[in-house]
Amino acid sequence: MRDEIKRLPAEFLERLRQLVPSHKFDSIVNTFAVTKPTTFRVNTLKATAETVEKELRGLGFRCDRAPWLSGAFILREGRLRELQETEIYKTGKIYVQNLSSMIPVLVLDPQPGETILDLTAAPGSKTTQIACLMKNDGRLVANDNNKIRFFRLKANIELQGCKNVELMLKYGEAFGRIFPETFDRVLLDAPCSAEGRFDANDPRSIGYWKIQKVKEMAHKQKKLIFSGIQALKPGGILVYSTCTFAPEENEEVLDFALKKNEGQIELESIKLPLTNQMPGIRSWQDKKFHPSISKSVRILPANQMEGFFVARLRKS
Repeated sequence: MRDEIKRLPAEFLERLRQLVPSHKFDSIVNTFAVTKPTTFRVNTLKATAETVEKELRGLGFRCDRAPWLSGAFILREGRLRELQETEIYKTGKIYVQNLSSMIPVLVLDPQPGETILDLTAAPGSKTTQIACLMKNDGRLVANDNNKIRFFRLKANIELQGCKNVELMLKYGEAFGRIFPETFDRVLLDAPCSAEGRFDANDPRSIGYWKIQKVKEMAHKQKKLIFSGIQALKPGGILVYSTCTFAPEENEEVLDFALKKNEGQIELESIKLPLTNQMPGIRSWQDKKFHPSISKSVRILPANQMEGFFVARLRKS
C-alpha cells in the first residue's frame, strides 16, 4: 500500500475493507493516490466524436476512445489546463467528466420526446448528457436548490446548447408534492459524502469526512428519493446514484424507498460492460436489506474511474 494512503481517514479505510473483495482492497485503495487521467465526452448537440478527435489531434493532444462508451475519450497526451484553453472546450463541444459519472445517464436511457427530471442537477454534467441523448427533443427539467450552483448549471446548459431544458430553483425534497406523477424518467444523482472522489494528495477532498456527515447525507437522500418517486409517472424509471461507498447512502436508501413505497416500485437489473463492478450488498453491520438490492451496482475505483453507485427503479 502506498504511503500517501495513510492520509485517508482510518475509519473510512476500515469500512472500505469490509465493503470490497479482500483480494482487491490494496489495489482499490492505491487508486486514491494515483492522478487519474482527464476524461471527457463529446457534446453531440454541437459536434461528432470524429471531428473532435481530428481537431484535438491537430492541436497536439492524444486521446483514446473509452471502449465501452460512445463519444467518451481519455486524454493521454496534454493537460487539462491546455484542453480548457482550446476552442473545442470554450465553445461547449466537449464536457470534461469522469467516466464513472457518465454511467447513471446511460442507465437512465433517456429518449427523445420524453418528460425527464434531473432532481439535483448542478453543475449540469448529467443534465447536458441527458439533453444529448434526447437530441434536444422533449422536456428536460433541471432542478437545484443552491443559488450559486444553480447559476453554474445555467451557464453550462447555455454553453452546451441544450435547448429543451427548463431550469427550476426548488427544494428537491418538495418536488414530488408539487409535481406528482409528471415525469417519464427521473435522475437522482444525490448529494453525498463523495468518498469515491477522495484524493490522498489533496487534503481538501477528505478534510470534511466524518461518520456524522454520512448520516446527514443519508437523511437528506431518503427525502429526495421519496420525492423523486412521487414525481414519477406509473411505469416510469428512476435512477439513483452517488459517488460514495457508504452503504448508509446507497443500499440503505434503496431499502428505505422499497419499504416506504411497498408494492409500488421495484429494482431492475443493470448490465454494464465493466470488470470493475460488484453487486449491491445485502447487509451492512446489523442491517439486512431487501434481496433485490443486489441488482444495484457498485463501480469500484480504477485508474481511470472513480468509485460510484447506481440503481434503476421502476414505478408500477
